[in-house]
Amino acid sequence: MHILITGAAGFIGSNLTEHFLRKDWHVTALDNLSTGHRRNIEQVLTGLPPEQRDHLTFVEGDIRDLDTCQRCAEGQDYVLHQAALGSVPRSIERPLDSHQSNVDGFLNLQIACRDQNVRRFVFASSSSVYGDHPVLPKVEDNIGEVLSPYALTKKMNELQARTFQKVYGLEYIGLRYFNVFGRRQDPEGAYAAVIPRWIMEFMRGVTPTINGDGETSRDFCYIDNVIQANERAMLTDNPEAVNTIYNIAAGGRTTLNQLYKLLAEAMSEQRNGFAPPEPVYGPLRPGDILHSFADI
Repeated sequence: MHILITGAAGFIGSNLTEHFLRKDWHVTALDNLSTGHRRNIEQVLTGLPPEQRDHLTFVEGDIRDLDTCQRCAEGQDYVLHQAALGSVPRSIERPLDSHQSNVDGFLNLQIACRDQNVRRFVFASSSSVYGDHPVLPKVEDNIGEVLSPYALTKKMNELQARTFQKVYGLEYIGLRYFNVFGRRQDPEGAYAAVIPRWIMEFMRGVTPTINGDGETSRDFCYIDNVIQANERAMLTDNPEAVNTIYNIAAGGRTTLNQLYKLLAEAMSEQRNGFAPPEPVYGPLRPGDILHSFADI
């Protein structure tokens, strides 16, 4: 099989790339390296035998360019679309950048999939589309008003996918990721996810900051669940399973205070003499939802 993985040098994309190369698939890996890292691709290749390394074609390019999307989609059986400009705070600071990457880029890929006769378009959506809907756990059919430009871009992606299916017959499955964590997740930068950031700060002797009172909760989901979800979404032959959206999560809730305690305990077990500091509490971030808990 031949698949195109966008955002392949990022956290989730590089894990998907490694997984399918190990299955002897041919992978075209597309990334503009704006938030992904070439070292992730190098790490993937280092762990593979030569015959599997030869199945990778890496393209440094941008989904905002239609010609690049057309070229990369040619000859592909499936597309796993992970590329996006993530982060709610970044979208609030730079809404135009988020729209161009997440909406215009998404449309370019859909056009390329249509033109190149790709079998199915599997894409990363987000739990942020639930917005201000108060009911827990989150059920796919019940969403509220979005709270950030990032969430809006993901909601638009879901609508775009549905429209392309109805008009052009392009099969899709959307995966609403909750708070994914795991290997190769970048701890650096202003928009780093909470788990790798706090681990890095513990290791550097920096006191982490908790946004709000720490009682906001998240449904943290390990990367291997996301890999499994993408593979099943891509390969299912059940006609009732396609052209819809799924929550991808663990189906549980962890508050930030609980997470802090768990990570501090784990660090204490790993490092003799480590004494976790008391956290610092800061303001809630604009656009963040208070509670995230998926019905899976």
